[in-house]
Amino acid sequence: MLTKAITIGILGIFSLSWSTCGKSNPDDATSKEKPADKPTGSDVVIEGIDTSMLTPREKKEWGTYVSEFLSPCQNVPVPIAQCVQEKRACSKCLPAAKFVLRGVKDGMNREQIEKAYKNRFDADKIKDVPIDGSPVKGPDSAPITIVEFADFECPVCAVVAPRIDELVEQRRNEVRLVYKFYPLSMHAHADIAARAAIAAWKQGKFWEMHHALYANAKSLEQTDLDLYAKELGLDISRFHADMQSKETTDRIARDKKLGDDVNIGGTPTFFINGRLFDAKPTKPEMNDWISLELSMMNGSADGSAHANPRAGEAGVKK
Repeated sequence: MLTKAITIGILGIFSLSWSTCGKSNPDDATSKEKPADKPTGSDVVIEGIDTSMLTPREKKEWGTYVSEFLSPCQNVPVPIAQCVQEKRACSKCLPAAKFVLRGVKDGMNREQIEKAYKNRFDADKIKDVPIDGSPVKGPDSAPITIVEFADFECPVCAVVAPRIDELVEQRRNEVRLVYKFYPLSMHAHADIAARAAIAAWKQGKFWEMHHALYANAKSLEQTDLDLYAKELGLDISRFHADMQSKETTDRIARDKKLGDDVNIGGTPTFFINGRLFDAKPTKPEMNDWISLELSMMNGSADGSAHANPRAGEAGVKK
């Protein structure tokens, strides 16, 4: 059947640090100067930020961080707290303060919070991730583009896939999902499964085959792939030819090179509007990230407004 059960013994995948298939990505964040003579610790109060749930130690930590981390807007080189308190022209400062607060609440240490903060807000962390005719789900007009690098034999990808599908469906007017083929050599059937997905795509059935492969991630022999293709009503002769075509080989090679160019460390890896999504790939975590992204869409990196929310979008190329 198309919906064979997946047997994957990885119930503990999503703990404080989520797993991927492959190696982790090293941090290459750069540091910024720390401001002098600014309030720190538990004295810091920011309108719109509720710190009542924090312990005295956590409140002091949060106050220190928002007094030392510079605002996300390059033309507003003051700490986050000062940016909000003085109502500076940076729409990202209040979201940044809330982002740091969440890190403190989650028990992250300073190094972890600073790394996450830089990845989420530094302009130089946005990468150009071309879409270039890849499989897409969602409207072209969506303000949020999620690019996923994945492997059909990766067990983490199989667990994450239905959660991402649900999120995209629930936010269908705001999000589009782009799939990139990144079969890992550690998985014996990853390449042939990617070829099957591309061959199905050529007959207009990519997402249907995508679901079939992840729903049957333990059964990816050629005979299994043929069964899924038949159940999807594909022309099997054409399916076989497209699986082995040079165009299919080139597509996989191009996506893998792109993944290497943007330094992905394993699968699945997600980029949201060109920025590496470094949180757990669960629906609540990604929902929060998207909500924050949308809340900042009315301002550019320098705090100026855009008439069109996609006009200043970086990291996405057709």
